[in-house]
Amino acid sequence: MSAAQSMDLAALRAAAERGSVEHAFALAQALVAQECMDEALQWHLRAAQAGHPGAQVEYARMRLYGIVGAPAPQEALAWFERAERAGHPVAAEYLVKLAVGGVALPRDMRMNERLLRGVQGEHAPSLLAAAVHFGRKPHGDDQSLCLQLLERGAARGDIAAAVLLAERLAHGEGCEAQADAARELWMQLEAAGVERMPDFTLPPPGPTDAPPRQLALEEALSPPEARVLSTQPRVSVIDRLLSADECRLLIVHARPHLHASRTLDPTSGQALNVDLRTSHDAQFDPVLESLAVRLVQWRMAAAAGLELVEAEPLIVLRYAPGQEYKPHRDYLPPASIARDGPQAGNRRRTICVYLNPVAAGGATAFPVAGLQVEPQPGRAVVFDNMLYDDASPQGRPDPDSLHAGLPVEAGEKWLATLWIRQGRYRAF
Repeated sequence: MSAAQSMDLAALRAAAERGSVEHAFALAQALVAQECMDEALQWHLRAAQAGHPGAQVEYARMRLYGIVGAPAPQEALAWFERAERAGHPVAAEYLVKLAVGGVALPRDMRMNERLLRGVQGEHAPSLLAAAVHFGRKPHGDDQSLCLQLLERGAARGDIAAAVLLAERLAHGEGCEAQADAARELWMQLEAAGVERMPDFTLPPPGPTDAPPRQLALEEALSPPEARVLSTQPRVSVIDRLLSADECRLLIVHARPHLHASRTLDPTSGQALNVDLRTSHDAQFDPVLESLAVRLVQWRMAAAAGLELVEAEPLIVLRYAPGQEYKPHRDYLPPASIARDGPQAGNRRRTICVYLNPVAAGGATAFPVAGLQVEPQPGRAVVFDNMLYDDASPQGRPDPDSLHAGLPVEAGEKWLATLWIRQGRYRAF
């Protein structure tokens, strides 16, 4: 910390100690920037108790994610609700996040009402989440609304909204193709360091009979029908689970966080860099999880027939030419379970969604079943890692769940994966 910063912090602390609520909030934010989290939490609490809505949101966030101490969703909920009553648009976003988990809040119409309030408050994450929701619907009014919301989000500096808007303009999704406008927007994005998206388009996957302009997040609980490809091991495919917007959303959020993929040592449970897995991946820590990304995960968990709170953090993987994931099984060794979420048990089920077309290669192979699933954007593969029967009512690892990500021969492959445990893994 520089001398000037120390003086600024001292001045803020002095004003806060004299009772200034605004200075208490500013001090807490400055302490967060200096990574003095324990003290920041206390000053956020003082300002929150004095009625500062921004401090109420920030204190709630720190408690929700366990930034200091263990995650405390119920305490966070109370503070978010208090900030919501004060009209803070960010509080509505976090209350929707809590409702999606189905633990701290029920999944009811208030989810939609709260998201709408965030949109009306021009809150960028709410604008993006609503845009992606309406972008799934084929009705012309919904497609137009999606574009309008993306424009509003992009105008507020939301990179993901700008990327989704540029791709829609380039491909004529929900509008006439506007190559010049898309090119200009991409020039601005590339100047900001944003890489181009894989080149593809998809028709909206939602039902054609849904009433237009209706915000209904609970539609995630009614996924498209799955096709069973194998009963042992159990493997199913769901086509068009995710929209083009949702696929692009996951890619643009994952790219800045990619690193070399690792695998778990079966004995120690430690993550290691080995030739078995040569991709790059990004894990979506809950703190970095936007509302739109959380809603996509809810859709994936529902399609797998399980709860989002039972899922490990979402993983998005990128496979370049020649990269692969050699034959392996997803269930965890005992040492790994003991280290991470022992209360949640083993990985019961996996759902993977392809996020782009692959020029050649990249299929998911199941050697025991003798089948391969070819990558198509928006297509989900769901398979069981555990067997349940009279001999093992609590479940046991299924060795037949052996599978592989075959080498990418040309182009690249983007894949989103949720590993879903036998019990609750997430705090909310």
